[in-house]
Amino acid sequence: QVQLVESGGGLVQAGGSLRLSCAASGGTFSSYDMGWFRQAPGKEREFVAAISWGGGSTRYVDSVKGRFTISRDNAKNTVYLQMSSLKAEDTAVYYCAADTRGRSWIVYAERKTGYDYWGQGTQVTVFS
Repeated sequence: QVQLVESGGGLVQAGGSLRLSCAASGGTFSSYDMGWFRQAPGKEREFVAAISWGGGSTRYVDSVKGRFTISRDNAKNTVYLQMSSLKAEDTAVYYCAADTRGRSWIVYAERKTGYDYWGQGTQVTVFS
């Protein structure tokens, strides 16, 4: 059973930065593709960023390219999301997710169905 715990969310002024962390336990983290998703009030959960098991490949939704960076430390079983130049529209609950089934990165990296374990989420609120 894999457990994912997010941290690092909070209240930040527009233009500011935050770094989210997601600590994994109970599995073989270094073999999992990992993703970050977010869900704003009244909206569906959407893809934000993903990183392959070895860290060699990353994906981003267009709206965060150049502002967010996903990374991982397999020695610490942790994936990060560095968020800069934050905007009000980045306000959401951010979730990390793990693919423990080894699904195709090309096909599933940006899809919710590509991940089988999810954290509880951390709130990010950007005010202007």
